[in-house]
Amino acid sequence: MQTNRIKILFAEDDLSLGFVTKDNLELQGYEVVHCENGQIAWETFQKDSFDICILDVMLPKLDGFNLAKQIRAVNQDVPILFLTAKSLKEDKLTGLRIGADDYITKPFSIEELVLKIEVFLKRSKVISSEKNHNTTFYLGNYIFDYANLTLIHGQEKQQLTQREADILNYFCQNSGKVLRRDEILMNIWGDDDYFIGRSLDVFISRLRKYLKNDPRISIENIHSVGFKMLVKE
Repeated sequence: MQTNRIKILFAEDDLSLGFVTKDNLELQGYEVVHCENGQIAWETFQKDSFDICILDVMLPKLDGFNLAKQIRAVNQDVPILFLTAKSLKEDKLTGLRIGADDYITKPFSIEELVLKIEVFLKRSKVISSEKNHNTTFYLGNYIFDYANLTLIHGQEKQQLTQREADILNYFCQNSGKVLRRDEILMNIWGDDDYFIGRSLDVFISRLRKYLKNDPRISIENIHSVGFKMLVKE
């Protein structure tokens, strides 16, 4: 059982699902604030501090996508997990493009949801424990500070999400090596299913965009294998 009172913002308009999920998460030791629509969730987020946000996509008054955009505008660090209908595959990629860290499809088990939450909490603990260690990488004209989730180029600072930072950190630790897709997925997500693979492509596209100001840095596709990050002198 979770001993720390991790606080979760949970936005879900299905009252039955919301009640059952909130009740089960609280049995696991989490503190859960359940909001029935996106507008209430946004107002609640602004008034309090949360360790993770779990957002349904189809929320009334303010949908999950726009809610996530507003959250990301003021906080790049808090993990965002989307709840999506199994048939709405494009929702998953849309959510990732606007700054979500992961998704879970309905119907889901509480065990699956708790596992996703634990993954983010473990990564947060790793970042916290490494803040006194050297987690800074120099990539051409960029400075990547993994502990603080920032990518700096001259006077410009790009705040990264936790997932973006995790992937870039993995590439930095294995610079110049060919990394298989399934290896990356298992190390970052702990799974390698098809749609997580599509998620990886979205995140790599974002990283390429962030790194585009230095042509010496590239994340190359290795056909039918995976990726390789190169930093030319």
